[in-house]
Amino acid sequence: TGHGAAAAKYRFQWTYPIQFSPHDAGVLYAAGNVLFRSTDQGGGWEAISPDLTRNDPDKMKPSGGDITGDASGAETYCTIFSFVESPHKRGVFWAGSDDGLVHISQDGGANWRDVTPPALEAWTRVDMIEVSPHDAATAYLCATRYKHDDNRPFLFKTTDYGATWTSITGDLPQDDFTRCVREDPERAGLLYVGTETGIRVSFDDGATWHWMSANMPIVPVYDLLIKDDDLIAATHGRGFWILDGLGNLRQLSGEFADEDIHLIEPPTKIRMAAPFRGRSGSAKKNYQLALGAAVAFVDVEGPTGEIDRKFLDAGANPPAGVRVWYWLKDAPGPDEEVELTFMDAEGAEIKTFTSAERADGDDSADDNAAPREPRIQAKRGMNRFDWNMRYPGARRVPGDKTTAESLRGPLAPPGRYQVRLTLGERSQTRAFDLVKDPRVAATQADFDAQFRLLIDIRDKLSETHDGVNRLRSVRAQAREWANRAKGTSAERPVADAADALIGKLDDTESALIQTEYRGARDRLHLPIRWNAKLAGLAPVVSAADFAPPRQAYEVFAEYSEKLDAHFAALDKTLSEDLDEFRNLLAELEVSSIVPSAEPRPS
Repeated sequence: TGHGAAAAKYRFQWTYPIQFSPHDAGVLYAAGNVLFRSTDQGGGWEAISPDLTRNDPDKMKPSGGDITGDASGAETYCTIFSFVESPHKRGVFWAGSDDGLVHISQDGGANWRDVTPPALEAWTRVDMIEVSPHDAATAYLCATRYKHDDNRPFLFKTTDYGATWTSITGDLPQDDFTRCVREDPERAGLLYVGTETGIRVSFDDGATWHWMSANMPIVPVYDLLIKDDDLIAATHGRGFWILDGLGNLRQLSGEFADEDIHLIEPPTKIRMAAPFRGRSGSAKKNYQLALGAAVAFVDVEGPTGEIDRKFLDAGANPPAGVRVWYWLKDAPGPDEEVELTFMDAEGAEIKTFTSAERADGDDSADDNAAPREPRIQAKRGMNRFDWNMRYPGARRVPGDKTTAESLRGPLAPPGRYQVRLTLGERSQTRAFDLVKDPRVAATQADFDAQFRLLIDIRDKLSETHDGVNRLRSVRAQAREWANRAKGTSAERPVADAADALIGKLDDTESALIQTEYRGARDRLHLPIRWNAKLAGLAPVVSAADFAPPRQAYEVFAEYSEKLDAHFAALDKTLSEDLDEFRNLLAELEVSSIVPSAEPRPS
């Protein structure tokens, strides 16, 4: 090596290309100044090309020379720097050298043709050749000349196997040289380029380019890989970065920027339950297990009410729910609101979310209150919203300590769904699919049966809580009428009648709900009531993806029978006993408005 690479039969640079054939996993290629092929996992190699470089001895001298004294020969020149076998056809090879040559073979290496773009200056390094995933004759070429103090980008495209080339640098900055290029496998003409400073994207096959590095630091991007809906970037010194949601990017173009609203079609979503996130008054640290290790997180409520789980010492997974992106040309006016409505395949509404400010008051002191529904974003430009895939939960009793998680609505079963974006008279609707985890053995019939039973439990629980709320309202009014009768001749009979009515309401209430429960320790000595028993059945049915067991139906039937008996007793009280109380008030002519006898404060 002390004499440079000129005397070497084969030359390899540090990061020489090596690739398995996309058509035969038993075939491996490696490139030096010629292309080699192995069919026995590297046990033996054969050269299947001539020297595909300029092979200039003046460029193969020791790299260090008199300045550094480095005679290791590490910096070898005149080598194949990029190689790819076409994914469309076996034996179609493309090779680009670090001294500015491009060759193609269409017969497995038997014959090679020089297809160097005429506009590619000599000694330019061909960093990458990307065969279009959409057309066998189309390829993209990325090159650099920064070692010649030339920082211009070099991008070329051919549609005829290299017979002709077109520059596609478009409006790229002239001082940000290009290192890699990839075409999106789902959308032809959607290009991603890694440059010395980050990533750029073109929606029009290189005519125009847009900066897309987002929160990625200014860093050289040496390679890009597209896997499903993810774009993975390999950088110099800053690790790997992943941009998810390419399905959304594939739908973008400059056209919708002139629309008032634009709803992007959500991608197919694997149905996995989102972690339960309750009310968050303050960002309290908590822990969860992850592959046997405890990781810390905080649940933080965002400006629109969404609960965002931020991990302090671990990476974050993609959103568990369905992420919806939508475009607003302008922010809505003060009297306008944006709505997102999620529907089933037939268009029946599941749930609607709005950008309007809440008017539900401040109940943050109640730890068991229902999690506030998040508002959707409504700012100018792109907005996003995450739907947790759940139907509305059971209606609640204010102050009841039944756990919030037990009252959640069921997850939507796998199937076709729709989302509608509405702003005033304008609306757009897109369809999307929820699919089961491929590791799950449950059938669609299993999912549907589980969903129906969970809806039945939810509705029965709502009926139970509605009954409690009704009887509490009547009880409060009965007490108020007794107070109004005080100091009058009707005081005693009204008080007696009110006590009798209230006694029956109390009996029903104490059967339906535990009124003495104040905290977790009370579970040890207070009996569980029917609403909590019923609520406790839902987590059993939804514990995993399976059809409900027969016992779950039997328990639900038993609970429903018991509850129906209490509902019938309540209906009788509210019809017969309440009517008698009303008649008594009318006979005694109890005034509906009683002025206070207490003096007003000065």
